[in-house]
Amino acid sequence: MKFYATLIALFMAILVWSGIGPKDQFTWFLEVLPAIIGLIVLAITFKRFEFTKLTYVLILVHCCILMIGGHCTYAEVPLFDWISEIMGHSRNNYDKVGHFAQGFVPAVIAREILLRNHVVNQTAWRNVIIVALCMAMSVSYEFIEWFVADLTAENAEAFLGTQGYVWDTQADMLAATIGAIVALLTMTSVHDKQIAHHTNS
Repeated sequence: MKFYATLIALFMAILVWSGIGPKDQFTWFLEVLPAIIGLIVLAITFKRFEFTKLTYVLILVHCCILMIGGHCTYAEVPLFDWISEIMGHSRNNYDKVGHFAQGFVPAVIAREILLRNHVVNQTAWRNVIIVALCMAMSVSYEFIEWFVADLTAENAEAFLGTQGYVWDTQADMLAATIGAIVALLTMTSVHDKQIAHHTNS
């Protein structure tokens, strides 16, 4: 349980940090809300379905990305301002890191659920379903952003983080799709070992 206590302590520490003097209070709330909801869901389902340690670590990393974006707003994360200057980019691309993670981490979560519950045993079909699920999740999130923007008008600009890029929504969904595919290409071996160890322990 020490492992899980450490993850929760890190989550809470970063959450508190992110909530101290955020760039935009409304954006902070919108960005950290999914992380808080995720923590509650994981706590409720822990006894019924305990994920591998790898998956929990990846979820924490994703939550950290959300909370950093909430604190600074996605368009003003200092490190990516610096990277934009060095690379000659016209915008801060931290939001693409967030959307990449939005595909990468859910792909690992979905893979573990499908594998351990023997939902889809054929590898190719399982991978297709995982990528499709991650794409659907990304599309749904864009719908939520659209809904929030429509309700709050100019107050949602920091949350949307389009920075004047007309194809931002499509680029976000592409980043999530790439994230899901990269997760399946790079994490399969280590994830299989984690699942085997978890199942046998």
